[in-house]
Amino acid sequence: MDQNPTPIPEPRHKPNPNPNPIATPTATPPDILRCAYMDIVVTDLAKSREFYVDILGLVVTEENENEIYLRSFEEFIHHNLVLRKGPVAAVAAFSYRVRAPEDLDRAVEFYTELGCRVERRAEGFTKGIGDSVRVEDPLGFPYEFFHDVEHVERLAWRYDLYGPGALVRLDHFNQVTPDVPRARGYMEDLGFRVTEDIQDDDGVTYAAWMRRKSTVHDTAMTGGNGPRMHHVAFSTHEKHNILYICDKLGALRKSDLIERGPGRHGVSNAFYLYLLDPDGHRVEIYTQDYYTGDPDNPVVTWDVHDNQRRDWWGNPVVPSWYTEASLVLDLDGNPQPIVEREEPSEMAVTVGADGFSYTREGDVAKGFKLGDTL
Repeated sequence: MDQNPTPIPEPRHKPNPNPNPIATPTATPPDILRCAYMDIVVTDLAKSREFYVDILGLVVTEENENEIYLRSFEEFIHHNLVLRKGPVAAVAAFSYRVRAPEDLDRAVEFYTELGCRVERRAEGFTKGIGDSVRVEDPLGFPYEFFHDVEHVERLAWRYDLYGPGALVRLDHFNQVTPDVPRARGYMEDLGFRVTEDIQDDDGVTYAAWMRRKSTVHDTAMTGGNGPRMHHVAFSTHEKHNILYICDKLGALRKSDLIERGPGRHGVSNAFYLYLLDPDGHRVEIYTQDYYTGDPDNPVVTWDVHDNQRRDWWGNPVVPSWYTEASLVLDLDGNPQPIVEREEPSEMAVTVGADGFSYTREGDVAKGFKLGDTL
């Protein structure tokens, strides 16, 4: 955690005060290093293996008839993604690595004080991971914290194994939640720093990006009906790696798996591609964001009507990207109920009959690019 951080500059707009904040615990939060892996349930393990291994090229660490453990080329811990066969496609855990074993005790104290359900297993919840804590957090998401891991071969130097679309790191999660300011406050209490957000002139917050490692985010909170998982993101080294994945999908006659992109985000400045796996879990392929590790790293606030916030080239966002997302599970494996967002949706205020967006702020002649396109 940052010690005596320099104050962050004021954003362009101030979000409205949250009428329903999550209480700040007196307990010290766990010291989170990074997002480390996601545990997802899939309904057809063979089809999912084809997507994640044969098409995307993730490395199989271990597998059996019910589970596949996958990692990216530069990873040295056992896995970045677990595919687990089950009846309902959903997310079982958003998992973070912590700095020391003692941070698991801190996680238990932190979430117990919040009144959350907490479960700890010395043997871990997945293979290759030791003592772990899973919680149903105040937003309804299944979070996991761990330190002890099984090391495996890091394939960073195995260029004989690299394909032209190699996925080299797990980069981030993205979560859908009805109340972004409430989520933001809780995540800041957990030790996350906000790097970017999207607001309007009325102070409504539509999304916020938050980090522990020194990139734009380890997770983001996107406003919408939730709790749900919007996407999990893996990094490539260069833009051309993403273009190769597009070409490969076209050659395989699987271009329908491409939901959105390729393109350049305004938020994060990263090059992106969004894919849908056989169960509809969204996967982002992502590269070339920027360093955020200084304590006075400024928060970047985007106007919700700026059509370059989501795509730097001003291309429209397909409606499914705003409306579709994966269920998340409680600690018993049951889907969490969905709560509707009460504040305006980003799609409603930027796309459609009453929505608008601009290329140049104040230029009303070009003010309806997204709505007209769709």
